[in-house]
Amino acid sequence: MSDFSSLGLSDWLIQQCKQMGISKPTQVQENCMPPILEGRDCMGCAKTGSGKTAAFVLPVLQKLSEDPYGIFCLVLTPTRELAYQIAEQFRVLGKPMGLRDCIIVGGMDMITQALELSKKPHVVVATPGRLADHIRSSDTFSIKKIQFLILDEADRLLEQGCTDFTKDLEVILAAVPVKRQTLLFSATLTDTLQELKGIAMNKPFFWESKVRTVEELDQRYILTPEKVKDAYLVHLIQKFQDEHDDWSIMIFTNTCNVFKILIATDVASRGLDIPTVQVVINHNTPGLPKIYIHRVGRTARAGRHGVSITLVTQYDIHLVHSIEGQIQAKLKEYPVEEKEVLKILTQVNVARRECEIVQIPILFIHRYFCCEYVAVG
Repeated sequence: MSDFSSLGLSDWLIQQCKQMGISKPTQVQENCMPPILEGRDCMGCAKTGSGKTAAFVLPVLQKLSEDPYGIFCLVLTPTRELAYQIAEQFRVLGKPMGLRDCIIVGGMDMITQALELSKKPHVVVATPGRLADHIRSSDTFSIKKIQFLILDEADRLLEQGCTDFTKDLEVILAAVPVKRQTLLFSATLTDTLQELKGIAMNKPFFWESKVRTVEELDQRYILTPEKVKDAYLVHLIQKFQDEHDDWSIMIFTNTCNVFKILIATDVASRGLDIPTVQVVINHNTPGLPKIYIHRVGRTARAGRHGVSITLVTQYDIHLVHSIEGQIQAKLKEYPVEEKEVLKILTQVNVARRECEIVQIPILFIHRYFCCEYVAVG
């Protein structure tokens, strides 16, 4: 493996990486940073937790340090949570050069954001909807001279059928210069990105990781009848809490809600880097392999180990086969004592029915554990 200096990275950035505990480039950094530094457009597709953000942050900062001025880089991302994480990496790595960043996302005061944009920050990290609103309503800033346009989680931003994203992107693309470097990064390669590779970019460098999930991730499944799936979920939570009381768990389901547990919809499956998540449980088997990849990528990040467990019913076997084909690996069965699950089955069913009767919009887990909860997604 190369080191950062052999990739052409400046000494001051190498020192910043060391201070963050980053001593060696990951595969996506090793392959994508040199062409970006050469001025080429780039499309990088790599597993979650593989260092994709630093793969574009580092070369952008190096180019900016050579000629700092105005709004130099625009990063678009689908969620506000990811926008804050990207901005933080720019802020930490770019501290020696006095980097000024600006986060433009929904839920914040537009007048305050407009004032920040008018001060010409070096880097703007934005969700498309809010930035498009500013472009439509304000003439106090311009992105006509940006050097970099970056789409992170590009497959989500460019997904067909997402009409709101499409309209907002049209507004933004009309406001940026034609002559620029365009960088696209994602964990999954969709048909939309394949088409874009040959159409919308200027002969881009393309790199795709052959590995969809990290080696440190122990990927498991539990085959369970649909009617007792909830009891298996509660049993798993009990088991992990009893054996590892300092572990955190993230549960993906079709609805959302916590007991040192983050229960989330697919809104949370992209980009979130929560270092202490040791376990991901899929309450439902994802209908698309790319959704599975994004979900399980919330654990085993940056070299850490993690476990993912998918509850598979008799109706989901074909979905598991599709996932295994995409990740090029077989999910292993997770051992469960069925008699232990049956012990709590009645209690779980009663708790669920009580919640349904009073129309409490949370999972039965809250009733079962008698705990406080928060809703995510």
